[in-house]
Amino acid sequence: MSHELLFFGGFLLFIVLMLAIDLGLFSKSNKAVSFTQAAIMSAVWVTFALLFYVVLRIWGHELHDIQDFAQLAEVTKKHLHNIRLIPDDFAASLERYRQNLALEYITGYVVEYALSVDNIFVMVLIFTSFGVPPQYYHKVLVWGIIGAIVLRFLFIFIGAALIAKFGWILYLFGFFLVYTGIMMFVHRNDEEEIDPQNHKVVKFASKYFSVYPTFVGGRFFHVENGKKYVTPLFLVLLVIEFTDLIFAVDSIPAIFAVTKDPYIVFFSNIFAILGLRSMFFLLVNIIHKFHYLKTGLSFLLVFIGAKMLLHDWLHAWGFTTSHSLIIIVSILAISVVASLLFPKQEKTNA
Repeated sequence: MSHELLFFGGFLLFIVLMLAIDLGLFSKSNKAVSFTQAAIMSAVWVTFALLFYVVLRIWGHELHDIQDFAQLAEVTKKHLHNIRLIPDDFAASLERYRQNLALEYITGYVVEYALSVDNIFVMVLIFTSFGVPPQYYHKVLVWGIIGAIVLRFLFIFIGAALIAKFGWILYLFGFFLVYTGIMMFVHRNDEEEIDPQNHKVVKFASKYFSVYPTFVGGRFFHVENGKKYVTPLFLVLLVIEFTDLIFAVDSIPAIFAVTKDPYIVFFSNIFAILGLRSMFFLLVNIIHKFHYLKTGLSFLLVFIGAKMLLHDWLHAWGFTTSHSLIIIVSILAISVVASLLFPKQEKTNA
């Protein structure tokens, strides 16, 4: 078995184990997740993400089983890593590779984690519009994340295969991200609404499934008089999955602007998704306070798209992954600080 499969298999086994423990601990109680629980969950997932950074920093070369300089040069060229190798010094070159690989991972993680915040706005809207009781949020989000992992896996490795075969796709991604960022900025203050009865996913599901009219505890399915129904909670899960699919169209190309190694894209993407659930419970009651965040995310997408379009020139000018990370963190920090320093004025009735 190759090192890539061992690395990947071990990662997936860890994720499955953690999700099983998570689902078992919290879903049995049928209680809303408290702020303290959310803070602990967030700290745990961020810690795991940072520990994985350390793993890549020390043993990153094991991912592709790099044994000599020729292999290192081949992997560096294949995944377009922005590093300069030293032909006469394999050890120093390998150190540069591990450092850059870990930096690409953490940069991708920050990008995906930041873009996930926009997803939280929509999740809050979905739960509110469908009238989901708070004690069932966690169950829906955990199963939603399991589905998201499968979808992201397909998106990422298909995307990597297409990039390897058709390099011009990177420019297509770049234009798409710049356009998305501009549109996000233009519509940053629009009030979003969801009509549960007329949502496309609800209409599609209602056409093929029998839908029970009310929630049945935390169940996704219900049997009555020998007939099987899907519950409104299952419809909410489908809407969450559909929403994540839409967000993946933005976020996955964005991480490909940071690294072209599909395994690093996947690792950073999944750790951010896993942290999204706990971040939701942390921010669900205060997310509206960060009103400049959409502005920051729009600038972030434009920057990442421009980086894709200008990759060759930036590389020639000495622009590195470290520079990308500094700019990304700065954009996010400015948007958060601005939101706190200049709070949004509440509308008052005349």
